[in-house]
Amino acid sequence: MMSSLYALGIGIGSKNSRGEWLEVLFPVPRMHIGAELTAQLQALCGSESVLEPSEQQLQQLATATAGIDDELAALCRRLTDSGSAVVIVALQSDQPPTDVPTAYLKLQLLSHRLVKPHQTDLSGIFATLKNLAWTNQGAIDLDELAERQLQARLAGKTLSVDCVDKFPKMVDYVVPSGVRIADTARVRLGAYVGEGTTVMHEGFINFNAGAEGPNMVEGRISAGVFVGAGSDIGGGASTMGTLSGGGNIIISLGEQCLLGANAGVGIPLGDRCTVEAGLYITAGTQIQLLDENRQLVKRVKARELAGASDLLFRRNSNNGAVECLTNKSAVQLNEALHASN
Repeated sequence: MMSSLYALGIGIGSKNSRGEWLEVLFPVPRMHIGAELTAQLQALCGSESVLEPSEQQLQQLATATAGIDDELAALCRRLTDSGSAVVIVALQSDQPPTDVPTAYLKLQLLSHRLVKPHQTDLSGIFATLKNLAWTNQGAIDLDELAERQLQARLAGKTLSVDCVDKFPKMVDYVVPSGVRIADTARVRLGAYVGEGTTVMHEGFINFNAGAEGPNMVEGRISAGVFVGAGSDIGGGASTMGTLSGGGNIIISLGEQCLLGANAGVGIPLGDRCTVEAGLYITAGTQIQLLDENRQLVKRVKARELAGASDLLFRRNSNNGAVECLTNKSAVQLNEALHASN
């Protein structure tokens, strides 16, 4: 008998004309499946991690899961006789995604807050996902887009293409509780958006990145970056992701940090740190450490301060030097701004 499953998803998706999966919605993904449900899935799926079930198999699974996971059983009943493309993904371990259904399940585990960034293996996901046209008629294979546009015109309709990307917007698959997102196109599927988080119009959260909540996000949270509770990413501010120049360094912000407008960081910060507006700190930035009397103690590179707490980074307006001193004020977010109702 197989060991308990790492993750399970029963999804409904779309394919191209060649029968290849384009994308999949998993309404009720599950993690760390118990022995009883694992045994039922083993009897149905055998050793397959990705299975396209027949209507009979869906009916059997609905019966088998009743009383064990009633929400999952109800989903199986709804998908039976739907005529749609249905798939079951049953992962025995945290394996890298090598097919589209598995990749979409892992991204939705993040956006459902079942795992946090870096807690599930997404190695190779770019090679696995297809670059698609996301339209008012759903996801379309780029090789088939021109024909679909022509078909729409012949029917007196217009096919509107919102974007061309490998990642869809999160809210087409998951809307986490207690969040506000001013421009939904700026939060990708696979983002972790914690309770009480507000993402303003110019805010952006990439996949495998996010904010613990509550947070105010008016700047960019790049891939791989996680922001602690109570921290504020100011307007136009950015974080250096592992896909955009940060190498293998995992950038993060602790709790109650402030990244000022148009500022940026390329090192992880601890708790209660402030980077003044307009100042971008990379690992090699030369920084002057000042004592409580504002006297120079020594010069270091920013990487030597990685992960430290209670720091204030600023640029001396007289000589242009980047300075660091003790941060005597923590960020206090306005609770009213993070109320979802």
